[in-house]
Amino acid sequence: MTYQRISLTFDGPVAVLRFNHPEVLNAVGAKMLAELQQAVREVADPANGARCLLLTGTGRAFCSGANLADPDRAITGSAGDSLRGSYHPMLLALRDLDMPMVSAVNGVAAGVGMSFAVMADIVCASRKAYFLQAFARIGLIPDGGATFLLPRLIGWGRAMELSLLAEKLPAEKALDWGLVNRLYDDEEALMAGAMTIARQLANGPRSLGLIRRAYWESTRNSYEQQIDLEARLQTEAGRTGDFREGVSAFLAKRPAEFKGQ
Repeated sequence: MTYQRISLTFDGPVAVLRFNHPEVLNAVGAKMLAELQQAVREVADPANGARCLLLTGTGRAFCSGANLADPDRAITGSAGDSLRGSYHPMLLALRDLDMPMVSAVNGVAAGVGMSFAVMADIVCASRKAYFLQAFARIGLIPDGGATFLLPRLIGWGRAMELSLLAEKLPAEKALDWGLVNRLYDDEEALMAGAMTIARQLANGPRSLGLIRRAYWESTRNSYEQQIDLEARLQTEAGRTGDFREGVSAFLAKRPAEFKGQ
């Protein structure tokens, strides 16, 4: 498929998905949203061979949130209807990807753009990047899963501070708070570092996708349910060729060569 508002390339087993509307700081409009939905389906398709998703932005921004000036913006229905009908299916598809997800935050990540950034399993950022829960500035509430993710990532007090005061959170402070995993001096170093991590994950065992699933499901499980889930997923992992390869490599004292199977 030919895309206009995003770009999707496959670098071996790494799918690189970019917000690609730099004229509006990669704000999400109706066209971009439709293309994102299709791109996530492509990434999830086993035929394309992706084993890790790297999400980033083109130009000066990662994603500046929803495009309020979008000429294609729907004018019927409520804001909640728009979220349920368009954003939610894509967010759930990202959550359910059977592979690790890395974000490379190259500039502003605001509003729903911040939600996209921080739902990644590994969050990388350049020092010039910043995060912003901008919703209170226009009389809305955080969405895109932000009210679920932020308290779990940085704690209740900091999540409330970001959401109520709508102040910029610089990348270095985000690192201190645990919102960012890795910080890089500039965009070139950011992309090199994020791609190194993405390739490492893409060349990892099948169990990485199961690890991701276990952590996401932990948010709605009791302790008893979670340890039962661990047992079920461990059974699944123990039946993979990657487990057999891992044990063989360990015993032979050589690097494992995982196939994601």
